Parts: sequence; C-alpha cells; structure tokens
Amino acid sequence: MNKNIEIATVGGGCFWCTEAVFEEVKGVEKVVSGYMGGNVPGRPTYREVCSGLTGHAEVVQVTFDANVISYQDILIIFMTTHDPTTLNQQGADRGTQYRSVIFYHNDDQKNTAEVVLNELAAYYKNSIVTELSEAQTFFEAEKEHQDFYKNNPDYGYCTFVIDPKIKKLRQLHADKLKHT
Repeated sequence: MNKNIEIATVGGGCFWCTEAVFEEVKGVEKVVSGYMGGNVPGRPTYREVCSGLTGHAEVVQVTFDANVISYQDILIIFMTTHDPTTLNQQGADRGTQYRSVIFYHNDDQKNTAEVVLNELAAYYKNSIVTELSEAQTFFEAEKEHQDFYKNNPDYGYCTFVIDPKIKKLRQLHADKLKHT
C-alpha cells in the first residue's frame, strides 16, 4: 500500500506532552518538538521561547500516513488530550508559548480544523480558545527536547503531567494506537 504522507503542526502546552501522545498513534511516522508562530528574527532557543517574548508556541510537527489515520482524527486526538479551553496555559505552564494552537498547512487542513473545533465545542463546559493560524517556519527544538518522555519516563514532570495524558489517550482512543 502506498503511503500518503502529510504533516500536522499543533501546540497544546509543553511539547513534551504532545509529542508523547502522538508517538503512540497508529499511522504516525515521526513527531518532532519545536517552535512556530513567533515574530522575532533568527532561530529561537528554548530559553528565549520560555521567556514568552518571542511569540513562538511550543509545538510538535507530526508526520503521518493519511491512509492510516486522517488529519481529522489527528486533531480530535489533539483536542481531547489537552485542555483547549484555557488561554495561554496548560496546568502550571503559563504564557503564550503554551497556547493551544493548530497551524494549518493548506486550505483543506484549515477547513477540517474549523469543522473539528465547531463539533467539539459542545463537549466542553467552557469555550474553546484554540488558535487557528497558517503554518509558519518550523524551528526544531534542541536535541534534549526530542523524545523527552521516552528518554526520561521517571522525571517528575513526566510522572505527574504526561502520564495522565497518556492514560487519557489510551482510554479515549485505544483503537487509534500502535499498541493497545
């Protein structure tokens, strides 16, 4: 079967969490943590992005086979494994760098994202504040931020913040996972 490779770029708080979620999803070929959406020249560093002054969001770029999982399913998984109703924050992580955002790469992705956001709105008590923006230059994060959960499963942040998201993923989307 031929592959139909596409890219999705989303930010749902700390990229360690979002990366860990998508690494378990069937049809996902690669997940890279990075930064997008900023307004300063040059390549941003983690420290600069964490300052909140660059305008970048922590994001993941998900390379997936659309013959195995649809962009719509990617977005549904994204929207249900973080809180899309808190502005510029996920849990204790606060600042514009932790905003909920979907960066679309073409008009089809934009239209699909609008549909998903509208359909999921009824499932949340508070309004969805997820930003929908055209994709910009993606800057890959530093090496130590790649595969963070996989490489540091016993790190406190992983245990207390990422583990519950993985549990939620497995409960809500077991049929979409590489291993169940």
